[in-house]
Amino acid sequence: MKQRSETIQETPRTTYDVCVIGGGASGAGCALDSQLRGFKTILVDAGDFGSGTSTASTKLIHGGLRYLQQAVTEFDIAQYRVVRLALRERRLMMNNAPYLSRACEFAVPCYSLLEAAYYDLGLKLYDWLSGDASLAPSRFVNRTQSLARMPGLKGQDLFGTVVYSDGQFDDARYNLALVQSCVALGGDALNYARLLEFETDPDCRLIAASIEDRLSKQRFRVAARAFINATGPFSDQVRALAGNANERIILSRGVHILLPLPEEFGNEALLIPKTDDGRVIFAIPWQGRLLVGTTETESTLDTQLTVTREEAEFLLRHVNRYLARRFDIEDIVSAIAGLRPLVRSRNSRETKKLIRDYEIEVDRQSGLISVLGGKWTVYRAMAEDAINTVQRLLTGRITDSRTRYHMLFGAEDEDASVEALLAIYHVPRSTIRHITDKFGSRRTRLLDLIRQDGSLISPIIHGSPHIQAEVVYSVREEMAVSVEDILSRRLGLQFYDWCLAAQAAPVVGEILGRELGWSPAQTRSEVSGYVDGINRGLEALGRERVRVTGMHRGNINEELHRRA
Repeated sequence: MKQRSETIQETPRTTYDVCVIGGGASGAGCALDSQLRGFKTILVDAGDFGSGTSTASTKLIHGGLRYLQQAVTEFDIAQYRVVRLALRERRLMMNNAPYLSRACEFAVPCYSLLEAAYYDLGLKLYDWLSGDASLAPSRFVNRTQSLARMPGLKGQDLFGTVVYSDGQFDDARYNLALVQSCVALGGDALNYARLLEFETDPDCRLIAASIEDRLSKQRFRVAARAFINATGPFSDQVRALAGNANERIILSRGVHILLPLPEEFGNEALLIPKTDDGRVIFAIPWQGRLLVGTTETESTLDTQLTVTREEAEFLLRHVNRYLARRFDIEDIVSAIAGLRPLVRSRNSRETKKLIRDYEIEVDRQSGLISVLGGKWTVYRAMAEDAINTVQRLLTGRITDSRTRYHMLFGAEDEDASVEALLAIYHVPRSTIRHITDKFGSRRTRLLDLIRQDGSLISPIIHGSPHIQAEVVYSVREEMAVSVEDILSRRLGLQFYDWCLAAQAAPVVGEILGRELGWSPAQTRSEVSGYVDGINRGLEALGRERVRVTGMHRGNINEELHRRA
């Protein structure tokens, strides 16, 4: 990617065809589709790319079994349409970034012949709707075989399981791959660039946006022929800036907890089909942890995005009903809270009953195009519809979207095998495998950094596979500018273990400071601020604060000096 300073300097002198506001899944998808269709595009986000809703997901590429159930039981064609579209997009999404996605089998516990027949029939319909022969078909597995496959399941009264397949992915890295793909094609992207206001012509049509760089506080103008609002939970705020005060979004708060992954859990994920509030919960092996979620309660933008003890206990209560090993609050190693934007329905305000459909809205007065609602699995379809709208407005015609089969950044063909890389770079096999899973074909850029500076192969913290070269690469190539950018979205260590992330923060802060020219005081502030954020999450669960030995507050600078 370009350096942020270079993009900020060039942007005011550039007239763009399309300005996309919001760098999550839908915004990044729009930016890529727009650039692929020949429009000069810029993507701006008030925070980091994907730092909100798009990295608080259940990490699934799926159609949505609950929506299929509602479609059948309530004869709801809208729910059926959502599932059918998502299942079609599932295969495209997995094919376009195979290094960031994988197939995953899910077991649905059944406690009677009737339950087994019900779920087996429903999942056969799910298979049929997907038409995807590349994933294993659903099937019934008897009690004995189920417990052999998942020894961690409670065996009491278990009749068997119905097993089906869906997709799983690294949402943060996938989001970033979309942004990088757009930039690689000649588009521009800026994180920490906040929309302040719109500029209009005499007919009240949008012609420019005033943007503030949140790091330097510099303000600059972005001129464009079309503006897309893809800000998710903040969609109504952006629509209001364009003169539309009619609220369209209801916010749903969802939380996940991460637990140690028991060896006896097996390789399959668990779908808990019945909860106290009538929804489903997943327990999924994810990057060495057990991800459990999610909840769904109506919320507001003012809601603190930390997982409360009450929410965590709700998830633990349900997962403990099905697992032989009991988990408690003290077992939680990390947690995620996020807001999901749901489009208002005339019939219901209950968030668990609102469908995850989307809408492309065009404001007749200002021309603002808003992408409302939706979910991760249909990000590409949402973007295609949005850019169809842009293309119709700007050119009067629509050409085919190229995103359906466009391999994302890092998924390009690369001939070098692991053995060949071992011979060239002389690094551990485990390191190559680790960085391939995160960076795909860009792994050679990281390996080149190590060849230039052998110290960068050092781990950022004992007990983690992450190495210092990943931090340097993330700053130079991925616009990471904070400790949280690195540990949360670029490396994912924050979601693996809060305590490990807090211990790693001083090392990451030191590298960031060196790369970005921070003063010792700024480095100290960044690291202590990050650790304080981890502790707020722990305190919300009623847990003790993490203590980073020799690195808290006033001592952090001394520790960084010692490390240097």
